[in-house]
Amino acid sequence: MGEKSLGKYFINYMEKESLFLNKKVLQSTYIPNEIKHRDNQIQQIASILAPVLKNEQPSNIFIYGKTGTGKTLSAKYIANQLMKIANSKNLPLDILYVNCKLKKVADTEYRLIAELARNFGKAIPSTGLPTDEVYKIFYNALEDSKKTIVIILDEIDQLIKKTGDELIYNLTRINSELKNSTMSIVGISNVLTFMNDLDSRVKSSLSEEEILFPPYNAVQIQEILKKRSVLAFRKKVLEQGVIEKCSAYAARDHGDARRALELLRVAGELAERKNQKNIKIDNIDEAEDKMEKDNVLELIKNQPKQFQATLYSIMLNKSSSKKKFFTGDIYETYKDVCIKIGLRPLTQRRISDIIAEFDMIGLINCRVLSKGRYGRTREITLSVPQTTETKIMGILIESLELGRKNELF
Repeated sequence: MGEKSLGKYFINYMEKESLFLNKKVLQSTYIPNEIKHRDNQIQQIASILAPVLKNEQPSNIFIYGKTGTGKTLSAKYIANQLMKIANSKNLPLDILYVNCKLKKVADTEYRLIAELARNFGKAIPSTGLPTDEVYKIFYNALEDSKKTIVIILDEIDQLIKKTGDELIYNLTRINSELKNSTMSIVGISNVLTFMNDLDSRVKSSLSEEEILFPPYNAVQIQEILKKRSVLAFRKKVLEQGVIEKCSAYAARDHGDARRALELLRVAGELAERKNQKNIKIDNIDEAEDKMEKDNVLELIKNQPKQFQATLYSIMLNKSSSKKKFFTGDIYETYKDVCIKIGLRPLTQRRISDIIAEFDMIGLINCRVLSKGRYGRTREITLSVPQTTETKIMGILIESLELGRKNELF
């Protein structure tokens, strides 16, 4: 496309009437004036945190439930309301929100404490200081603030999985040493069984109050979508049945309202790209396919190096001239990959477990074959589209820092 034609395309796009009125309404960062179907949970959290308005320390709270059940939304909504009152009354209150899954921000103990300290104006380098020193800076900042502090740690399970549960114990221990300030923790987790694996002393300190967010049902998701769609789209652009289709998809995905909203937004974007006047049911199916592919790519980006090396080995076998390949073939390739990238190889049994996990999440298909007295093996095939395969290979080469080294295999 030449410069003139591209410029004309952008001009036409600017002049074209959008299907959207306010796309932000369908994004996960949007906090509505009213949160539907979460009155009970919001009231529970509000009653626990209300003492902060009297400069008193509330109990720590552990909030759990599956993705898209309104946990983060409700916590942020309550935090906003508390801060509005605190600011209007000039109360000494601070509420800090940190997503523990954010890479290079809060995904290690050092980074999390450094990020919290930065909220008090402390300049801490991303690396270099002893962790004890970072804790000391944070402690002094808390003490000097002379405030009631609430720290919301979203996706706390991701951080604990990586660093261990000593971090939570250290944070709660800081609070017992404070004299001029108080600090409470609100932990949020998508993993319902997360607490089971914590040390008993950590469990008792974190989960003084536990609140479960159950999944939404299809009717509740419909109501949420209808309310948001009025704000998000121009009148009469949604065809009959679009909201219902979105709700059905989300109810199938364990009542994930966030996914339903994202599905509706992506469907609208796809309709606009096609110059449609309306958003049709077919656009929902297209959006579902697109999001599935995007989710697979995001999943692969966040896998540990051993998982990525195993998947890369599977893809190398698939791209070779072999019509069929088995667990043993994958393992031999995997060992070569480990040598190339300086990774310590796992046992074949462990790689077999990783292959089974890939099968479970739908990246590959495994067919177990009996070899008589020689045991069993798996015949493996990739189960992602060709276009997605290319993107996956690119992610793996970049993440494993292979560059052009894959040509040597």
